[in-house]
Amino acid sequence: MLALDLLKNPLETLALSSPFEGLLVVRLNRPAAGNSLTTLMGQEIIQVFGAIEADPAAFRCIVLTGSGDRIFCAGADLKERNGMTNEQFDTQHYLFERMMRAITDCPVPLIACVNGAAIAGGLELALACDFILTADHARFGFSEVMRGIMPGGGGTQQLPRTIGIRKAKELVFTGEYIGADEAKTLGLVNQVYPLASLEASTQALVRRILANAPIAVRQAKKAIHFGMQMDLRTGLFFEVEAYSRLIGTEDRMEGIRAFNEKREPRFTGR
Repeated sequence: MLALDLLKNPLETLALSSPFEGLLVVRLNRPAAGNSLTTLMGQEIIQVFGAIEADPAAFRCIVLTGSGDRIFCAGADLKERNGMTNEQFDTQHYLFERMMRAITDCPVPLIACVNGAAIAGGLELALACDFILTADHARFGFSEVMRGIMPGGGGTQQLPRTIGIRKAKELVFTGEYIGADEAKTLGLVNQVYPLASLEASTQALVRRILANAPIAVRQAKKAIHFGMQMDLRTGLFFEVEAYSRLIGTEDRMEGIRAFNEKREPRFTGR
C-alpha cells in the first residue's frame, strides 16, 4: 500500500488525517480504553508505518498522538490480555516488538504529541519518536513491575539513553510516575504546553521542519539515529556517507541559489 492510500482506508483503532500537505497525523483512537494497545492496534500501526517506510516522500513529517484529553496511551490493554495463555501472550508481545521496530524505523521526522498520560507501552511509543511535545497535565512512567512484568518495548534501553541510567532505574524499579515539568527537566520531553495550545504548537514545529529540504532532513535523521549506535570514528564516517548522498540533489543547488538571490528556497525533494 502506498502511504497516500492510508487516508482512503479507515482503520478501527487509529484515526489518520493530513491537516496540511506533508503532515500525517496518526491518532491512537480508543479513548474509552485509555488508547491502550490491542493486537489489532499493533497490526494497524505496523501497516501504517510500513507504508510510510516504503514511500517516505508521501509525508515529510508524522505526528503520533492520542484521542481525548486525558490519556495518550495507557500501555497494553490488560482486559484483552486477561486469560491469555503463555503462548498467546508471547505471540502478542512479538507483534508489539515488530510494532515498535516499525515506529523506530520511520524514515521521516516523527513527533510524539502527548495529550495526556503516557504509561508503560504508551511511554515506549513516545520514546520511539524523534522528540516529544507534551500537555502540561501529562504523566509519564513505567508500571510494568506492578503487573509482574517489565518494560519490553524498548523502555529499558530508550529511557536510560534519554535521561541517564540512575534515574531510569529508579522509575522502572518503583513504577512511579513523573509530571510533565519534571520530564522536561530530565530531558525526556522537549517542550511542555497547555493542552489547548499543544496541537497548534506541534503543527507550528512541523511547518518549520517542512520548510527545509526533505532529503536533507531524512539523511540527517538517519545519520543521528544510526550514528548514536556506533563509536565516534565510525559514526563520523557514516555521517560523511549520508552527507555525500545530498551533493547531487537539486535541492542542494536550490539552497545555494536561494541564498545568493536573497529569497526563500523552493525545495522539491529531488
